[in-house]
Amino acid sequence: MRTVGVEEELLLVDPDSGEPRARSAAVLAHVAGDGRGDDVFEKELHRQQLEFATRPQTDLAELGEEIVRGRKEAARHAEEAGCSVAALATSPLPVSPTVSVADRYQWMADRYGIAAQEQMVCGCHVHVAVDSDEEGVAVLDRIRPWLAVPAAISANSPFWQGEDTQYESYRSRVWQRWPSAGPTELFGTPERYRRRVADMVATGSLLDKGMIYFDARLSERYPTVEIRVADVCLHADTAVLVAALCRGLVETAAREWRAGTAPLEHSVSLLGLAAWRSARSGLTGDLLHPRTMRPRPARDVVRALVDHVGGALSDSGDLDRVHEGLDLLARRGNGARVQRAALERTGSLAEVVTECVRQTQG
Repeated sequence: MRTVGVEEELLLVDPDSGEPRARSAAVLAHVAGDGRGDDVFEKELHRQQLEFATRPQTDLAELGEEIVRGRKEAARHAEEAGCSVAALATSPLPVSPTVSVADRYQWMADRYGIAAQEQMVCGCHVHVAVDSDEEGVAVLDRIRPWLAVPAAISANSPFWQGEDTQYESYRSRVWQRWPSAGPTELFGTPERYRRRVADMVATGSLLDKGMIYFDARLSERYPTVEIRVADVCLHADTAVLVAALCRGLVETAAREWRAGTAPLEHSVSLLGLAAWRSARSGLTGDLLHPRTMRPRPARDVVRALVDHVGGALSDSGDLDRVHEGLDLLARRGNGARVQRAALERTGSLAEVVTECVRQTQG
């Protein structure tokens, strides 16, 4: 069974006001001095963010336990540094982001200006193991049309600088400001993939290969396909659901490749529109059906994804868990729905953050 791992970016906030706090250095200092060997935490582009990563797992229950444990440890270290953590993909409250002290991040701030300054957004990256670069590129070519669906499931960023954006995932729209972000054309072979990456870096517009921000890419650090479309999920169980669907997509794509099934040849333009529809309405309106690229109710498109990966989910023992996760999601809503409900109930974006701090740890 393929292993799957998750990287989550969390927001550091004031425990009273809910405003983002530039405390990542202090949090990481507490991590370093804790003596528990917590090496899963890292700084991010902005000092108001903290990242952690799980280990590769085959069992989704164990993956879920590790995500919950990582969030609780992040909360403990943050409390020691005078702040709280929230699994929010954007800050509901106004913020002036502070770039972390690191040569890489300073280069990005100088090169991209306000586009980098405004990139205080938190995502969820899913790593799924592949056997080779050949298999990995074949997977990338075949999962392209389906990625807007887990993005819609994860949507958790309706607010930006104190305003309702009318989007379910505004994070994804901000993320598109990076020059290398977004969907890709078909690659066909690892050689063409590597050549495209090298050509992009050679333009001087990117610092290095680490700035290849495709919706899904071959990881430079691990033998995985890295799927990067999701908002950080408010609830850990939604993150597990997204991971399960991503693993199902990778396994299904690899089976199609081995069977000689060609990938769908949708244009990058259509894939970009599918991503926009996903960001705009999440699970509350229409999505573009991955096979036809025509609008269909979100519930029908989610069902089409589950049908598409159903064989892989059944073989891995994940099908019932995915159905249960989707049932829970339908009742409770994704993060965007929960945030808007909290604002309607309390009338306060600060209270929205407070509620999300509580829900981050379950």
